[in-house]
Amino acid sequence: MNSGQGKRNRFYIMSIHTPKTDKKITLGTIAGMKGIEPVTMVTAYDALFAQLFDGEVEMILVGDSLNMSFLGKEDTLSATMDQMIYHTQAVCNGAKHACIVFDMPFGSYITPETALRNAVRVYAQTCAQAVKIEGGKEKASTVKILSDNGIAVVAHIGLMPQHVRSEGGYKVRGKSEADIASLLEDALALEAAGAAIILVEGVLPEAAKQITEAVKVPTIGIGAGNATDGQVLVWSDMFGFFEAFKPKFVKRYCQGAKEVREGLEQYINEVKSRAFPDGEHTY
Repeated sequence: MNSGQGKRNRFYIMSIHTPKTDKKITLGTIAGMKGIEPVTMVTAYDALFAQLFDGEVEMILVGDSLNMSFLGKEDTLSATMDQMIYHTQAVCNGAKHACIVFDMPFGSYITPETALRNAVRVYAQTCAQAVKIEGGKEKASTVKILSDNGIAVVAHIGLMPQHVRSEGGYKVRGKSEADIASLLEDALALEAAGAAIILVEGVLPEAAKQITEAVKVPTIGIGAGNATDGQVLVWSDMFGFFEAFKPKFVKRYCQGAKEVREGLEQYINEVKSRAFPDGEHTY
């Protein structure tokens, strides 16, 4: 078997892989996993990749990270509600089993009333089961108004990408006892306000562990060690497609960009030499 045929066979095997579950994963499912089984979560922005991930991971985040990895922007701040809803609709079309979370873009939850108006739109126009907002105890009133109106919230604390300009960059949290105490205060206030899940980003492992032990709701970590109740990664980071930079916490599980370039090179060579299409690929 030549290497090209081997690659094709591997892709074929992947295409017929049976998903781990055909059951709908709900927020209740996720809540029941705390302390029992780690939750897996990845981002997706379209139906194709959502379908690949569906039935494998428990959760899919339609993250505003699409502004960087999908649109090529320098940060997430210019993502809009229209863009996020469009991509969430696509993800919902592809994923029928995973619990889907909508990432509220910058400026869409400045006040509790603005957050409620925009989150109602999310629920009305997509099948997302929760919305994600960044912020600590200062966002407790926003979490409460959403949860009181039947909208589940994933509260995002620690390193918050939407604060990158005001904070002068991406800064790791939990380096001092005072900062750990502040993060714990945030987590407890958000839980009390009704947050269903707390996402902890860019926090030293010991701080993330203390947060996880302090709250009854599940925690999802990214760059926060392995003591949280689950993990999330951006799909284009973990599969080696986004090459502009690689955060320390990202593990690349395959070299996607390299493999695509190799496949593209083979296609170009075969077209130029008229080896493609051959008899097998001609009507």
